[in-house]
Amino acid sequence: MTQNGPRLRFAPSPTGYLHVGGARTALFNWLYARKTGGTFILRIEDTDQARSTEAHTQVILDGLSWLGVTWDEGPYFQGAEGARHRADAMRLLESGRAYRCFCTREELEAQRQSAPAGGDGFRYDRRCHRLDAETVARRVAAGDRFAVRFLMPDEEIAWDDAVHGRISFHGKDLDDLVILRSDGTPIYNLAVVSDDIAMRITHVVRGDDHISNTPKQIALYRALGAPIPVFGHVPMILGPDGKKLSKRHGATAVGDYRDKGILPAAMRNFLALLGWAPGEDREILAEADLIALFSLEAIQKKPAVFDFTKLEWMNGQYLSALPAEALEPEVRRDLDRLGVPAPDRPIGPLIDAVKSRARTVLQIAERVAVRLDPGRAVLEPKGEALIRKMGPAYRTSLGLAVQALEALPATAWDPTAIYEAIKGQAEASGVKLGDAMQPIRVALTGDTVSEPVNELLAVVGRSTALEHLARARDRQD
Repeated sequence: MTQNGPRLRFAPSPTGYLHVGGARTALFNWLYARKTGGTFILRIEDTDQARSTEAHTQVILDGLSWLGVTWDEGPYFQGAEGARHRADAMRLLESGRAYRCFCTREELEAQRQSAPAGGDGFRYDRRCHRLDAETVARRVAAGDRFAVRFLMPDEEIAWDDAVHGRISFHGKDLDDLVILRSDGTPIYNLAVVSDDIAMRITHVVRGDDHISNTPKQIALYRALGAPIPVFGHVPMILGPDGKKLSKRHGATAVGDYRDKGILPAAMRNFLALLGWAPGEDREILAEADLIALFSLEAIQKKPAVFDFTKLEWMNGQYLSALPAEALEPEVRRDLDRLGVPAPDRPIGPLIDAVKSRARTVLQIAERVAVRLDPGRAVLEPKGEALIRKMGPAYRTSLGLAVQALEALPATAWDPTAIYEAIKGQAEASGVKLGDAMQPIRVALTGDTVSEPVNELLAVVGRSTALEHLARARDRQD
């Protein structure tokens, strides 16, 4: 971070959870700041006091921290800057770039109702701007309530967007926006411009749903005599059906993905590639690679599609690269959420036993839970099919397994000895090795797929394995 480098901000409203779209916006700002040696600032836009809560603020802070998007300054709170916002509005008023509007809500609604249907929609007719100075002064002295409206200039307002290229509006097509309510509280467009000027923001990277706000804000920058930052508007994220990502597509809060067992590094990698092309035929990118390759120019203009299946695949790649010891804290957290007491001993061997077939930490925890307590196993359709297909032979095989394993002392309970014991019993009984092994797997996990059966038995433990195998055998009576 340097004093003179770019200054970027992420400015969420604490009125809900941290949406994945907001998280991606924060990530893009953070990547650019890190790439250029700039400063990443967190600003909480809490001017909507009725809906803003400390709990939502904490959810945002926790989500960014989990994702690894760390801020260099802040969090600042917009609600604490009301005096500066009002001062900027008064500057505009005094310079003639804004005016007092005495219209009541009812009068504005009447104007709206009388406006021609269709077309460009309702725009304020500036009737209060036409009031003479004496009338304005008299009404102010009388205590009449007024809002402050910004006088939109009759000129082109254009900018070279870092994502979309040149975008142009004309002031005559834009409404004279209210910048200060009659109670003295600022409206969003004034507050955000005032804050960005005060914080010396050089780049504003945000969702393209803000494009309609940008010409209004550029006009405010000009009127306040401040330099205009670089704007870059990121396309929205869509669900697999091509519609805007929402709860109907599943989880949309960043915190939910931690609970689903997604690793922060995988989520960061996945979000970065939603609408940004690194220019290399690679999908698994470490943090250092994301920073080194990132550029605003490489952000795509079209919306990105959130594919949870791909996120799970990517998460699986990260899982496979991590040692069990690194995963153990998160697995223990999920075991606690599942209501499964974790043993005092390290559970690395249990994690290693199931990790290669899991795509989320939650899947690992669920499978570890079954190995800690096979009674939690749920009989899957393939397991049921195997039991039906084998018929009485299923119970017979479980009986042979119990017989073979009971003869194996605890001191010899390891994968090699377990395999030889079951193999020897199967050969002596004229049973195929597969028919001897698969019922054990189904009895202990409920499914027909797991780690090798001898390894499964080793991690489950002698007493627990024998107890559950005997119980499964007896249920077949």
